[in-house]
Amino acid sequence: MSVVLPLFPLNTVLFPGGPLRLRIFEPRYLDMVSRCMRESSNFGVALITEGREAGGTARTTSIGTTARIVDFERLDDGLLGITARGEQRFSILEVKTQGDGLNIANVSLLPDEPAMEIPEDLGILAELLKQAFVQVGAAYGEDPPMFENASWVGMRLAEILPLPMPEKQQCLEMDHAVDRLRLLRERLDIRQA
Repeated sequence: MSVVLPLFPLNTVLFPGGPLRLRIFEPRYLDMVSRCMRESSNFGVALITEGREAGGTARTTSIGTTARIVDFERLDDGLLGITARGEQRFSILEVKTQGDGLNIANVSLLPDEPAMEIPEDLGILAELLKQAFVQVGAAYGEDPPMFENASWVGMRLAEILPLPMPEKQQCLEMDHAVDRLRLLRERLDIRQA
């Protein structure tokens, strides 16, 4: 299914179910946020490959994630702060730039990964995430953790581990949860006992 989304190029990778906090100050993004809140619609987040977040134009990866605004506040510096949650991966088909500099993307929504159990040999990754969640769990709001779901565990680990952005993007683009977990285990250099 193809949809049209305002696109927010960022120097970060957003995963389905993942939290995103942003400070909004450019008029094009203030307008976008206002429209998304008024229409209860999503915007798209994609990793920048060329250019910068603020001012000017930016090229992005072709795979990104839709984001839904779940909260907003006026920050101490007077800027708008929003909290969004990643929802669904997409593939960019075409991008057009509006007069105000906002990118509008025609995207194809990608199917959600099926929930699947974590293979026994990768169970240590769920244990690691449980330990880390003591520190980072609040960022995920009221959603209950799904430590038995290979897709959820892999996406949460890819978010919180200090991986280079291209590797986080590689994890986002993977279509198989167990392959993602195997890649993460390799990166963590975890050997079976």
